[in-house]
Amino acid sequence: MSQAETSSPALKEIFDRSRLDFFATTLKSIEPRFDDARFLDHCTRDLETLGIMQRLRRIAEGFGLALPGGYADQLDPLRELAPHIQHGFAAITLAEFVALHGLDQPDLSLEALRHFTRFGSSEFAIRHFLHRDLAGTLKIMESWAEDENYHVRRLASEGSRPRLPWSFQLKPIIADPSLTSGILARLNRDPHLYVRKSVANHLNDITKDNAAYALETLGRWDREPPHTAWIVNHALRSLIKKGNLQALALVGVRSSTPVRLADFRVTPEALSLGDTLQLTARIVSEAQARERMVVDYAIHYVRKTGEASRKVFKLKSFHLAPGESAELSIAQTIRDFSTRKHYPGPHKIELLVNGATLGETVFLLR
Repeated sequence: MSQAETSSPALKEIFDRSRLDFFATTLKSIEPRFDDARFLDHCTRDLETLGIMQRLRRIAEGFGLALPGGYADQLDPLRELAPHIQHGFAAITLAEFVALHGLDQPDLSLEALRHFTRFGSSEFAIRHFLHRDLAGTLKIMESWAEDENYHVRRLASEGSRPRLPWSFQLKPIIADPSLTSGILARLNRDPHLYVRKSVANHLNDITKDNAAYALETLGRWDREPPHTAWIVNHALRSLIKKGNLQALALVGVRSSTPVRLADFRVTPEALSLGDTLQLTARIVSEAQARERMVVDYAIHYVRKTGEASRKVFKLKSFHLAPGESAELSIAQTIRDFSTRKHYPGPHKIELLVNGATLGETVFLLR
């Protein structure tokens, strides 16, 4: 059984019957006119057949059906509900309600998303407003990038990511990444790691479609502040895996660093699906000064056609003094995922140091 098959049922159970009962009971205590029976009837219908995002949408629909009054009136009890949920993903239902019912009232809705994101991220909901009015919504989000609350600052970056997972792509931002430059510039030395991770992921998205723009932007930033340096390192991870020389230079790596591979092996040399592969190596610096080493490894997975598909994995980043050596080791279980199925045959492994292949070996998958 794949990891996706074992994890997905548990994930969707965030919205199980007990969670629905909690929503119903709590909202009834906040707003006595809340029709809890109608809410539960709507949300539990065919519940077992619904995935996590379908359940999330169903609950947002239920709020609209069971709360009295119009959209603006319904927001008040939901604001009161928010601090009681105490589960980040479950609270996303509140932002989903805004996306579902509030597109025609952007001023009211965007302020509601700013409030709700403190309890459960509004990153998915805000994209519907970006799709409706890109320029107007981005202007508001630029002001959020200076908010005192780090959840709101993070929403400014995360919600405007060109390729946010689990959401639709923002095609205009993919075509012109400068549209979010004001947001990222305001956040490029944010003190909170939660925000910095989002900025790095946003920029990593940009590298997939506009590598030159991302490199030029990061090259202009002052990379001396530690928080900015952290963002740059993580934003360039995809380009570094590809051995992009400009990306390596921006993180302080010389692609021509003289380094020798003293040992490189994988054990066992032959294994079956479900077994664990152990990779070990030792590298020795032959440079004249202390140098940074970015070490990755690539596995060439055999496809059904017999051809190979190369995937690069991060291993370690560190500094070596002249003549100093480093022992490297990592274990990886070979198992199927929903995104990757394994096929028997010889699988080549490369050891990459500063973007260059330093050595190769092979293991056989039975």
